[in-house]
This record gives sequence, structure tokens and C-alpha cells, in this order.
Amino acid sequence: MLNHMSKYLTCEPEEELNKTSIPSFQNIYHIKRRSRVKNWLWGSLLLIVLLMFLPWTQNIRATGLITTLRQEQRPQQLNSVIGGKVEKWWVKEGDFVQKGDTILQLGEVKVEYFDPALLERTGIQITAKESAAAGYENKAATANLHVGALEEGRTLKLSQLDIKLRQQQLKVESDSMDLNAVINELNVAKRQIDAAKAMLDSGVIALVDYERRKINFQNATAKRIGTENKLLQSKQELTALRIEKNSVVQEYADKIAKARGEQYGAISDKASNDAEVAKLKNAYANYDMRNKLYYVTAPQSGQITKARKAGIGEILKEGDMIVEIVPDKIQYAVEMFVSPMDMPLLSRGQKIRFVFDGFPAIVFSGWPSSSYGTFGGIVSAIENSVSINGRFRVLVTEDPGQKPWPKQLRIGGGANGIALLKDVTVGYELWRNINGFPPEYYQPVNPGNDKGK
Repeated sequence: MLNHMSKYLTCEPEEELNKTSIPSFQNIYHIKRRSRVKNWLWGSLLLIVLLMFLPWTQNIRATGLITTLRQEQRPQQLNSVIGGKVEKWWVKEGDFVQKGDTILQLGEVKVEYFDPALLERTGIQITAKESAAAGYENKAATANLHVGALEEGRTLKLSQLDIKLRQQQLKVESDSMDLNAVINELNVAKRQIDAAKAMLDSGVIALVDYERRKINFQNATAKRIGTENKLLQSKQELTALRIEKNSVVQEYADKIAKARGEQYGAISDKASNDAEVAKLKNAYANYDMRNKLYYVTAPQSGQITKARKAGIGEILKEGDMIVEIVPDKIQYAVEMFVSPMDMPLLSRGQKIRFVFDGFPAIVFSGWPSSSYGTFGGIVSAIENSVSINGRFRVLVTEDPGQKPWPKQLRIGGGANGIALLKDVTVGYELWRNINGFPPEYYQPVNPGNDKGK
């Protein structure tokens, strides 16, 4: 064995070269094989550099829940307007109803509404009160006619008294003129008797002439006294007429005031009666409306869920929930909650892509056009106030320019939203994420322009 080894060790180089040319030797030791690691390394580096310049669509991811855009399309509680007891159920949970369909029949529980003829009796009271109102109206009209008659009688009576007063005033003036004439005659008679006395003393006239003039003077004096009495009597009659006129005015004023009082009293009674009639009509309308509320109807079409009362005879209070109705015609929307840092990047009309729970999808984050199974949406509203979870609520509706959302969606289901932003390179996006920078502020020029399908 040592000899063989020594033989190999003592071999010449030519013999060693002959050995390396053996194929089996070359396959085992790869002495002449060239390495390709360098090529692979440069190729990989070149591929990475090319990938860095590929386009990448920045996006914001947020989770949300399926809801509706309008409040009346959301599940709503059907509450009892009045208190009552359950008489009959017309539907059961899971049934679909149309607007106006009867859901529940209630019975009365308040004593004041037990009378089955309550509406009829209230109507009779209203009729009686309306008849009484007509009587009060007629009484007021009669009193008004009485007042008119009294005013006309007062006018005629005062006109008659005014005529008498005028006549009496003329009589007073006539008597006053007669008195002035008698006074003038008395003055003439006085001058004549004074002159006659002087002539009698001087012996110019006889005593007979003096006595005659004296008699004339006495007659004039007597006539003056009679005329004065006549004038005073005329003045007294004028005063009596004035007193009578005042008495007539006072008498008719009392009668007219009394008639007016009766008229106003009738008007007041009619007003009070009208108030009672209005109150009774209000009560009648309330009774009639309450009778209609015994049958609880569906305010809109939908499915009956969450019945809170069961059985017959259970008591419902005012405002108690009866059932919940889920509308059948719904305009679905997604409410997403976005962090305050991403809030400035969203605007109304911006495009959103959704992946709904239960629907398969293949999503390439930076290449929305290559994604499959996503659905388009448009930002409809952004709330200005932060929610209790510290995020801002965003409502997104279906994009009419994209394929419609699945009909199998239900309110409360989950959705993952991807808000598409600015197109950048892959290298820039990696650098941004490594440094923790937010996406670039992006305001789309045309909110209706979609970035991807």
C-alpha cells in the first residue's frame, strides 16, 4: 500500500494533467467550470433598480361598516303612540310587510275611553252646542235691533223737544219784547204824570186831567208787572223743556246701555259657547285619531324583526317599542372611520375601493387596476367632528360608473376601504414608509376621475 502511494506521489506533472482530463474527475471537482454568481448578482441588482421605478398608487386603508345614506332607510323602531293592551298580532318576525299593513291591534286600558259610543255622544254634544251658539247669535241680533229702535226713538223724541225748545225760546223772546214795550209805555206815563203834577201845581191844567194821567200811569205799571210775570213763566217753561230733554237723554241712554249689555252678553255667551264647541271638536278629533291608533300599521315597506312584546293581553305604554322594521328599499353606503392624520387627504367625490366581507377578492395594494373582486365607491360626506373612537366618520356611496355593489349586502356587514391617492414610484413609497412619513397631500383635479377599476 505504501508502495502504491509512493508511486502516485512520485508521478510527474504530465501524468497529473492526464488525470484531470478524465470526465468523471471534472464532474466531481468542477475545476474548469466558470461561476455565474456574478451574473445573478448583477441581474438581481438591475431588477431591483427597475422595480424601484415602477409606478405605485398611494392609498389609505380603513375599515368600515355597511349602513345607509338616508336616515329613513335604516332599521327603525315602531313605537306605540298610545298605551294599550295587545289584542291581536297580524304579523310575525321575519314577515315582509308593505306600507300601511296592519301589524298589531291594541285594546283600551284607560277608563275615560271605555265608552264604545264615545264619538257619537261627543258629536251630539257638539250639535247641541252649535244650536246654542245659533240661539246666542239670534239673541245678539235681536238686542242689536232693540238698540237701533231705541236710538231712533231717542232721535225723534229729541227732535220733538228741540222744536218745543225753539218755540219756547221764541215765546221768551216775544215776551221779552212785550216787556220792553210796556216799560217804554211806563216811562212815557211817568214823564206825563210828572209833567201833569208840575202843571197842576202851576194851575195850568185841571185836577181832572191830572187824575186821568195818573190812571194811565198806574195801568202802565200794572201792565209791566203782568208782562214780567208772563216772561218769567215763559222762561220757566223753557227751563222745564230743557230738563225734560236731559231726562229723555238719560232715560234713553239707560235703555240703550241695558240693550247693549244684553247684546254684549249674548256675544260673550256665543264666544264661550264657540270655545266649548272648539274644545269638543278637538276632543272628538282626538277620540277619532285614538280609535285609528288602535291598529298599528307599518310606516314603510320592509321586514319585521325584534318583536319586544309577545302573546295577547300584554300592556304597552306610550312610546314602548313594538317591533323593528328593516326597509326593503335601501341605498347602501359604507361608514369608514379615518385617523386624523389621514383626514386631510380625503375630499368629497374621491374614489374608494372596497372589499366586502364574504366576497372573495385579490388585492394588489399599489396596483388597483390589477386587483380583482373590489367595488367602487365615492366619498359622499365627511363629518367635521371627531367620533368617540377618536376618528372621523366618512360616508361612501356606490359609484354609479362602476359595477353595482352586491345585492347580498346587509346593514352592519364589514368592509375594508382603500382610498386611492397620488401615483408615485415604488422606491419613493418604500423610502416614505421607512421614514414613517404620511402620504402626500392630494387634492384630485377632477373628483369623478377614477384611478383604477
